[in-house]
Amino acid sequence: MAGLLDHIRRRIQLEGPMSVAEYMHLCLAHPEHGYYRNRDPFGEGGDFITAPEISQMFGELVGLWAVAVWESLGAPNPVQLVELGPGRGTLMSDALRAANQAPAFLDALKVNFIETSPILGETQAAALSEFGPSWHEDLTSLAAGPAIFIANEFFDALPIRQFERSAAGWQERLIGADSNGDLQFQLSPPQHTNPYIPSTLETLPGGAVFEINTAAQGMVGEMTSRIVGEGGAALIIDYGYVEGSNVDTLQAVKEHAYHNVLQAPGDADITAHVDFSAISMAALDGGAQIYGPVGQGNFLRSLGIRERAQQLSANASERQAADIGSALNRLTAPDSMGDLFKVMALTSSGGPMPPGFE
Repeated sequence: MAGLLDHIRRRIQLEGPMSVAEYMHLCLAHPEHGYYRNRDPFGEGGDFITAPEISQMFGELVGLWAVAVWESLGAPNPVQLVELGPGRGTLMSDALRAANQAPAFLDALKVNFIETSPILGETQAAALSEFGPSWHEDLTSLAAGPAIFIANEFFDALPIRQFERSAAGWQERLIGADSNGDLQFQLSPPQHTNPYIPSTLETLPGGAVFEINTAAQGMVGEMTSRIVGEGGAALIIDYGYVEGSNVDTLQAVKEHAYHNVLQAPGDADITAHVDFSAISMAALDGGAQIYGPVGQGNFLRSLGIRERAQQLSANASERQAADIGSALNRLTAPDSMGDLFKVMALTSSGGPMPPGFE
């Protein structure tokens, strides 16, 4: 997108190289040219497919999880059901359809979306009109009271900073431009002390990369404060790692294929793997009880996805049954989404273990 590329070039010319976090933020959230501001990127006709688009089973099981958690909280009325980054509203639609078996839950819930895309907001409004959802740009405007948070593939799109280990020390990876105006990675001067980098990483070899997502840690801290202070729980599902990866996980995707991160900014989705150990620490610091992370495959199997697939297949055509089996495999197989995607739950201290983490 030429408009955003020109804007980034001017910023670099005036202010010097920018951090990876600033670049990600501009590419994804620029008011005019940001990737999520001007398109629907989901599905076969978009750039990527998330779990709710693969099968209704995913959203249904998340809905039943929310019902079980609500009951464990004492069935508060009202309860705020909050989805962060709700896409087309597919997950929430499937979740609330499954929740029909708990009418009291539907009567109690208030649906909330944390969303900044006007285009996706319109799609969500059409999909969930009967529930009268509310939209928010952050958590600060949510109504008071118990809340259940759902975040599926949300944290991977929050901006990260990257630091690379060299013989001279840690250097931040920055985005600059060459003499032709083409964007390029470059390194800051060596930083002999850096508050972001744990001392335990000082022995890493040259070329190791440390990534930090302060936005994700801050968001988890806000959710934790709400859960501990007013009651509730959070379910976080994303691709990532449990211990530091020490490699570059920054990636871009366009039309279901990997794309050069520095080419056509604003025209491709840019993400990074989620550091679950870091967000665990943010939740622990806020006083939350943490469950997981566990693999998505184990989580969904624990909730009964195989049994649900059998139910759906019983009345399906041969082609439909094959599609159901393919979706089941894609969501749960270790060599697909089953291990790469992790699931974590946050609750207030002393509450019962939520489903899926037995």
